[in-house]
Amino acid sequence: MRITIVTAVFNAQATVADAIGSVAAQSHPDLEHLVIDGGSTDGTLDAIRSCDCDRLALVSEPDDGIYDALNKGISRATGEVVGLVHADDFLAHRDVIKQVAEAFSDPEVDAVYGDLDYVAASDSARIIRHWKAGAFRPARLKWGWMPPHPTLFLRRRVFEAHGLYDTGFRIAADYDAVLRYFGTGTLCAVYLPEVLVKMRVGGESNRSLERIWTKSREDYAAIRRNRVGGVPTLIAKNLSKLPQFFLRS
Repeated sequence: MRITIVTAVFNAQATVADAIGSVAAQSHPDLEHLVIDGGSTDGTLDAIRSCDCDRLALVSEPDDGIYDALNKGISRATGEVVGLVHADDFLAHRDVIKQVAEAFSDPEVDAVYGDLDYVAASDSARIIRHWKAGAFRPARLKWGWMPPHPTLFLRRRVFEAHGLYDTGFRIAADYDAVLRYFGTGTLCAVYLPEVLVKMRVGGESNRSLERIWTKSREDYAAIRRNRVGGVPTLIAKNLSKLPQFFLRS
């Protein structure tokens, strides 16, 4: 089974090589890695080109933000299954994709996801938050549940049936897409109860109070648009993050 990994990157010179290296080290043999660069100006392209990886294909051109870049990558993907490794993230171990492929060996499975560690930007061995996702049940969407988006792998038919990321959202298009996909009532999802991805803290959605406010407004818009709840859903989604600071993988 061919699996495609998409990495959207813009001015991430310090971390993109780690992301690429974690994909290059995977034991799964049939793996495609598409790196979609938005026209970086800081040395990111040199860092990407210095990586010795015959699985990698690079596209560098201006885009309209991260979700536009991800849509470009998904549209170019040749794999039956597509996953994401953001430029600040890395796969937790060399058998992540192998385990994901094994879960997808059942043709009925549409989605596979696992747990996520948030790690310190200056020390990737130091865990800040541990996101234990748990098994999916449709009723959990109303209480703000979503799988850790960086750990989510989807079969191509999900995108074909329900669309790509809505670039009208600047921060919460991933949440909108999750609600759209998981809210169908027909999605067959498999939970792998282990850490699949490690994410450095300091992402787009939490860099400032303004970004946090924008994220909350967009989350609420996605909740209402997909008819999974209202203000209580948004409150529950935010409160669900608190235990992550006290859990450890």
